[in-house]
Formats: sequence, structure tokens, C-alpha cells
Amino acid sequence: MAATLKIRKVNDVYLKVEADANIRRDLSDYFSFEVPGYKFTPQYRNRVWDGKIRLYSYATGQIYVGLLDYLIDYCTKNNIEVDRPNDLYYKPEMFNKEDVSRLFEEFNLPIEPRDYQTSAFKYSLDRKRCLLLSPTASGKSLISYMLVKYFMMKGIPGQGGDVLPEGKKILIIVPTTSLVEQLYKDFKDYGCDVDNVITRKYHGYEIDESKPVLISTWQSLYKLPKEFFAQFGAVIGDEAHLFKAVSLTKIMTKLVDCPWRIGMTGTLDDSKTHKLVLQGLFGPVMQVAKTKKLIEKKQLANLKVYCLILKYLDGTAKRLSGSKYHEELEYLVTDETRNKFIRNLSLDLQGNSLILFQLVEKHGKELYRMIKEKAGNDKQVFFVYGGVDAEQREKVREITEKSDNAIIVASYGTFSTGINIRNLHNLVFASPSKSRIRNLQSIGRGLRMGENKSQATLYDIADDLTHRDKKNYTLGHFQERINIYNEEGFAYEIHNVNLKA
Repeated sequence: MAATLKIRKVNDVYLKVEADANIRRDLSDYFSFEVPGYKFTPQYRNRVWDGKIRLYSYATGQIYVGLLDYLIDYCTKNNIEVDRPNDLYYKPEMFNKEDVSRLFEEFNLPIEPRDYQTSAFKYSLDRKRCLLLSPTASGKSLISYMLVKYFMMKGIPGQGGDVLPEGKKILIIVPTTSLVEQLYKDFKDYGCDVDNVITRKYHGYEIDESKPVLISTWQSLYKLPKEFFAQFGAVIGDEAHLFKAVSLTKIMTKLVDCPWRIGMTGTLDDSKTHKLVLQGLFGPVMQVAKTKKLIEKKQLANLKVYCLILKYLDGTAKRLSGSKYHEELEYLVTDETRNKFIRNLSLDLQGNSLILFQLVEKHGKELYRMIKEKAGNDKQVFFVYGGVDAEQREKVREITEKSDNAIIVASYGTFSTGINIRNLHNLVFASPSKSRIRNLQSIGRGLRMGENKSQATLYDIADDLTHRDKKNYTLGHFQERINIYNEEGFAYEIHNVNLKA
């Protein structure tokens, strides 16, 4: 006789799994994953944590609702019978193409959604909870707006709809204050009556309880009590990959009576833990589109990558051989010859350029000073980092949109994700990074099409401090970036540059 596993819904966050002790123990192992870098954490070193995240609790029998498909797959592979409600959290293919077309007519959109945006919208309605994987610059804000429009027209009780639970509102979570403002502006451009519909929350803004849609950063929300989240029936997480894991979990697990959960991201970490946590909190992944295909369709700008490997004097490589990573990085970002090379490259580029750095005090401020001093009145040069408020960042973006000769020196944290500059021609990676998410998000800044722009160029600065047969850390990071370019199908060239003292 086959073993049986019973699944019941606890709320919109958790399922309850009932099975014998052996199956529960096996499930605990099956849904356990090592966190990348766990060996370097104080908790692991102090032996208070084994470095694993367990997505199924042996003690309570609970698991995230969004992992239902994985749970069913486990049962199928292990010949376990499943006892569960027929419609646990979605009804596939609820909406056909004609239904969606009629909705778009009612929405009265100023632009026609692309085919992949339509597919993502339909999938979201069919599933109620999902994680949309769509490349940077592919128009996720329009998908968000169409979902909000649907909830506004069809979902809110008393306003002609009953899709959302009685009296429930819509929550949109983004990672930065700049994205709050940008999404607010995008919705206005799409035709939303933002003054009467949207309220914002971050430093300087207080919530207007009379409005049905709240856009906020996760930083402004995660410490709020569970009672605050009871008002929402739908949540949209934009750029969901950037939410700090603990903070995202705190927010999403407080939304216990929120059936609609749509996550959006341009990139997912290679870590299985990262992917499964996001799917557990939102739902199954849908690959909306791929960057290479959108470039081929001329819906994104064509990308050319120039990898510039800086070669240092033998004495420098020998001196740094055996250095730790932070020592190597400190040398690179403070090396005057290297910074002069980046300065001269930036000033020689035609069109608008974004220079991305990692360390504000040690690198960003000095790069900005060097570039601005030599640029004089020939180019507008801006400096953006975490200390620059959202309003000023928006002004920089707007000025650059109307310019054809501006340089933005910006930290990865402020301008690598979400910022929409259609008129951006060049990107320069001034600091080494191996993060797949950071690199792809940064590249996305240059892929948006503009009126007079169909090409974007990335200058990837790498550093060769090889001594004898020993390669330096950041050269290894460069190889990781090359792997990303190969996986994504980006055209690239590698050029060696000899630095002179």
C-alpha cells in the first residue's frame, strides 16, 4: 500500500503537510539547502547554525504555499499518494486570449502591450501567485500597471468587482526610493489617476489610508506589525531578487490573508536557496522573455561588450601576490594610473555614459572629482550614491534623458537596478564584481531603446595582476563575467591594455 501525504491550506503563506514521521523527516532533508558563504558567518563559526535553510518544518509540518508544485513532484518521484483540495491556489487557463483582449480595451492603455507582456499578465491572472522572470528593460512596470488596473476595475468589492477579498487594497514593494518615484511616474504616464489612487511610503511620505494602492520600499515596511498587512489582498514585488532575504520573509509571512502574490525580477541568483525562497513566498517561475531574443526583435538595444584587461608592471603584480581580496581591491580602486585610465575613457566616449563603482569614499568620490575637473564645461558630470536623495536622483535621470553628452558616476547600489534611462549609450564597470544579478541588472541600464539610440556599449574593466602562475582574485571575477556573457549570448571582444606609471 502506497504511503499517503495530506496537504491542507493554513493561510496564504503556509500549507500544512500531514504524513508519517519518516516522510516528514525526508521532506525536511529534501527542502534543506546550504546558504552560499555560510562557513564565513559568525553563527556557523560559533556553532549555533549548521548553514542550512529548511523550507519544510518537521515540527509544525508547514511549508510555503508557493512550493506546492515541488511538493507534488516529490510525492510523484517517491510513489506517495496525495490528498489535497482540487483547487488549492490556482485554476490554470482561467483566461483565454479573447478575455485578455477585452480587458485591454477596457484599460484604455496609451501603448500596446508586447506579446510577452500579455503572456505574463495572463499567467499572473491564471495562477494568482507567480514569479515573473523578465529581463531588465523589458517593461515590467507596464505589467504591474495592468495588474493594478485589473484589480481596480475587476477586483475591489463595491467598485464593480469581487476578485480581492472584501475591503482589501494593493501593495507594491520595491527595493529603493528611486524606484518608488519611477513607478509612480510610469503609472501616471500609463494614464493612472495617481493623485487619487496611489499613496507612497518611505522617509518623508506618510500613508494616505483613503487610497487603494500603496507603493513602498521594503525597508519602510518590514518592521511594521502584522495588523498593518491585514488590509492588503494583492502584493506585487518589483525587482524581488534585491529584497533582503530576512526582511522579505518578514513582510510576506505577515500577509496571511493576501491571495494575490506576483513577484517580478530581471535575474535570479544561481543559488537554489534564493530561487526556492522567492518561489515559496510568491509562486512558480515563468520565464517571460530573454534578453537575446528581445535584442534580436529590436525591442532592446543591441549590446557590444569591450573587455579591457589592464596589465600592471611586473613589480606591482609581484608585490600584491599573496594579498587578500580586500587588500587587492583597496589597491585597485586607489591606483592613480588605473583611475586616470577610467577618467580618460569616460571623457572620450560619445553620448551619455554611466560609470559604476562599488566603494563610495575610496573610489567613487575620487573618480567623480577626477572626471569633473578634466571635463570642465564640455560635459555634465553627476555623482550619485546612497546619500543622494530620491528627488535629486530623479532630476539627474531626467536631465540625462534630455542630454547627449552627460556622465553619471554612480554606485552599483543606486543605479545598477531599476533606474530607467532610455538615452544611455555607454556603461563602464569601474569596480570588479562576480555577482550575476548585479552584472545583468547593470547591463540592463543600457538596453532601453531611445528615440535616437539602438546600440549600447559596455566597457568591462578587468585587472591582470598575475604573478608567475598565480592569478589574482578580481581576474577570477572577470572570468565569471565572461561566463555570463557567454550564457546570455552577448557579443564581446577582449583587449589587453598596458598601464604605464
